[in-house]
Amino acid sequence: MNFNALTAELIVAFEAIVGPAHVLTAQRAEATATADAYADYGRDHTEDLQFAPDVVLRPADADEISQIMRLCHAHRIPVTPRGAGTGLSGGALPIHHGVVLSTERLNKIIQIDERNLQATVEPGVVNETFQNAVKEVGLFYPPDPASKGSCFLGGNLAHSSGGPKAVKYGTTKDYVLNLQVVLPTGDIIWTAANTLKNSTGYNLTQLMVGSEGTLGIITKVVFRLLPFPQQNILMLVPFRQVEQAAEAVSAVFRAGIIPSGMEFMEREAIAWSSDYLKIPLTLPEDILAHLLIELDGQDLDQLYKEAEQVYGVLEKYDVGEILLADTAGQKDDLWKIRRNIGNSVRYNSVYKEEDTVVPRAELPTLLKGVKEIGARYGFKSVCYGHAGDGNLHVNIIRGELSDEMWNVGLRQPITEIFELCVKLGGTISGEHGIGLVQKGYIGIALAEANLNLMRGIKGVFDPNGILNPGKIF
Repeated sequence: MNFNALTAELIVAFEAIVGPAHVLTAQRAEATATADAYADYGRDHTEDLQFAPDVVLRPADADEISQIMRLCHAHRIPVTPRGAGTGLSGGALPIHHGVVLSTERLNKIIQIDERNLQATVEPGVVNETFQNAVKEVGLFYPPDPASKGSCFLGGNLAHSSGGPKAVKYGTTKDYVLNLQVVLPTGDIIWTAANTLKNSTGYNLTQLMVGSEGTLGIITKVVFRLLPFPQQNILMLVPFRQVEQAAEAVSAVFRAGIIPSGMEFMEREAIAWSSDYLKIPLTLPEDILAHLLIELDGQDLDQLYKEAEQVYGVLEKYDVGEILLADTAGQKDDLWKIRRNIGNSVRYNSVYKEEDTVVPRAELPTLLKGVKEIGARYGFKSVCYGHAGDGNLHVNIIRGELSDEMWNVGLRQPITEIFELCVKLGGTISGEHGIGLVQKGYIGIALAEANLNLMRGIKGVFDPNGILNPGKIF
C-alpha cells in the first residue's frame, strides 16, 4: 500500500476543520504532559500491540468528517476510525500510522421515538448509556457486549457485536434500520430508510454493519427498539463434567425454552473473575464448569414455569446445587463475574483470545478439541462464552511459553482450532471481528472467490484504499 506522509500544511488544514484543541500529535502531547493519553489512541484491548498515529483528530459531526476524508482521499493519507478502543481483534490500530479519527465527540442520543419504537444516536454513545436511556421510557435495546459500560455503539456496529442476550434477541445487526455514513471519498449517504421493511436496492445497511471501519465512517444510527422485559430469573448451574455443561445447552433449547442468556464458564474462568472482583463464590472441588442461565419476559409466573422446565432438563446431568439468584444484588454480582472474565484473565496473565463459533450442538466437540490441541502443543486455555450461540472465547494463557512459541509456534495450533470450527459448520469469529490479528486465518473460513468479492466491494467504496488499511484481508 502506497500512502503519503502527513505534512505541516495538512495539519493546518485539519485545525481549520476541527479546531486546534482537537488535533493531537505526539509533540503536543509531550508538551502538555498527556503522552500516555495520546498513546492510548495507538492501542486497544488486543494483547499488547501498539502503533503510533501521526495525528489524532476528534471531529464533532459528519460534515467535519467529510472534510477530513476529502483531504485524506486526495492526499492518500491512511485513516483509522476509532471508537472507545475496547476491541479484541486489533481493528482500531493505526498500523500504517497516519490519521486516527476518533468518534468520541459524536456522543449524542438525538431522539428516542416512543411512538415508533426507534432511536437515533451518534456512534460515540456508550452502549450502557443508551440502554439506560431507552429503559427510562420502557424500551429495550438488547445487544450487550461484556464491555457495554465503556464500548461505543459505533464499535458495536463495526463488529456486529453480540453479548449474552444475543441468544434470544439477536446481535447488533438485528436492530439497525438506517445509517448515515461518510464514505472514504468524503461523500455522505444514508443507507436505507427508517422502516421495518425495506426491499429497495442492495442492503447497504447490513453491508456496513460488520465492515470493521473499512468501507465508511458511521456518523448516525437509527435503531429499532423493543418493549422492556419487566421480569427475569437467573440461575447459576454447576457441572461436574465440562462437556456435560456444553451438552446441556442444546438440550435446553430442544425442550422448547429460549433463555435470554446462556453463558458457559469453565472453573478457572469463574474463579479468576470472582477473585478479581472480590465477590465471594463457593466453588466445590468437584465442580469443573458452570452455566449462567437467564429467563426474561413480562409474566413472572410464566418464567417460573420455564425455570421448572430447565430444572427438568438439568436433572439428566451431573450437576451440583443450583443457585437461583433471589435478589437484584445477587443477580448483579453473577453478571459482573461473567462480564469481567476477560479483565480477570488479562489481570492474571498475558494471553491471546480466539473468538470461535459453531452451531450450538457442536459446542461439546469444539471444547473437547480445544483442550486436546492445547495438550498436544503444551499450552493452557481458559474458556468461556455465549454458549447459547455456540460462541466460545478461547483464552490461550502464555504462562511459561517461550518467546518463539508465543510469537510464532502458536500459529499452528490456532490454525487447527479454526479448522475444527469450520469442520463443525462454524467460523473463526462470532463477534470480535477479523481486524488485524485474525486476517492471516481468514482463508480457513472463506474461499478465494468470497475474498475477491469483498476486495472488489472495498475498491468501490474506497478506491485509494485509505480507510482502515491492512485489516480483514
